[in-house]
Amino acid sequence: MHAGEGAADDLPPHLVRALRVFAHSDGLRASELARHLRVAPRSATEMVDGLQERGLVTREPDPTDRRATLVRATSRAEAVLAEAAERRRDAGRAVFARLEEGDRRELARLLGLVVEAEEQTGQARGHRPGDPGDHPRASLR
Repeated sequence: MHAGEGAADDLPPHLVRALRVFAHSDGLRASELARHLRVAPRSATEMVDGLQERGLVTREPDPTDRRATLVRATSRAEAVLAEAAERRRDAGRAVFARLEEGDRRELARLLGLVVEAEEQTGQARGHRPGDPGDHPRASLR
């Protein structure tokens, strides 16, 4: 794949998640991405490679440690993330449109309970809502 390619429809979900982390930071090491996404460091490096090949991130020297590299989202990343989010919303709407209104409300209520429980569990582990890698609550309406 060439740097000019990389529309959201060509970007696998794991790379969208990684790109979202970089887009919400001022540059991270691949090891920090691995920690945020709870993946092996080698997997994070492969994600960075895939994003860089698509022109969505750059690697730059870390000014605080000349042995390290920071990964930053490029200006194209925001547009690709917006497109990916819109595609995800459209897909969700298509699926949930098949449910009756009352069923959608009940599902939204139940998923809200799951999200609240996960947030409480995450806070107990020292995870703060809003940390890179968080999953936003999906709207079912």
